[in-house]
Amino acid sequence: MKTALTLSGSIRKGSDNRKLQLHMGRKLAEAGVEVTDLDLGDFPMPIFNEDLEPDHVPEAARELAALWRSHDIIFIATPEYNGGLPPLLVNTIAWLSRQRPSPFRHAIFGIGGVSSGKYGTIWSLSHLRDSLSKIGALVVPGLLGIGPAEEAFDENGDPVEPAIIRKVETMVHDLTHFSRG
Repeated sequence: MKTALTLSGSIRKGSDNRKLQLHMGRKLAEAGVEVTDLDLGDFPMPIFNEDLEPDHVPEAARELAALWRSHDIIFIATPEYNGGLPPLLVNTIAWLSRQRPSPFRHAIFGIGGVSSGKYGTIWSLSHLRDSLSKIGALVVPGLLGIGPAEEAFDENGDPVEPAIIRKVETMVHDLTHFSRG
């Protein structure tokens, strides 16, 4: 059985990206995947600084890297801050990119995001895809940008727009069928 981690670049209460994370987790589970929904708030790490290496690498970075290495699929839901990635996600990726063996070279990655604007985090998703690809991640082709957030989900946390529902289905298919060979 394939395994998946889902996570959100936002840890605030009521986060729309957490809704997307959990929705993707439900859809992957329906597709027969064993899913673990992570909360990055459970993995506290200081701001990345090479001066902390090698003696003061946060244990949370080691734990998170081990989790990423042990799963077949990783789905990241990210908000967009000023046209880019949120500091929490940037810091997490920076710490994980320093762990050996690389936690980015096993899983298949999917990315998505929810924002208040109609462009649905498209700039942050582009930045995230570029960053992940440069450090060895294999990211499925689709971008799951959703906006505006206040119209995106029903009371159960499921997307309401038919086009978004189709994009979720495509991403689940791609995440469960792509392979590193």
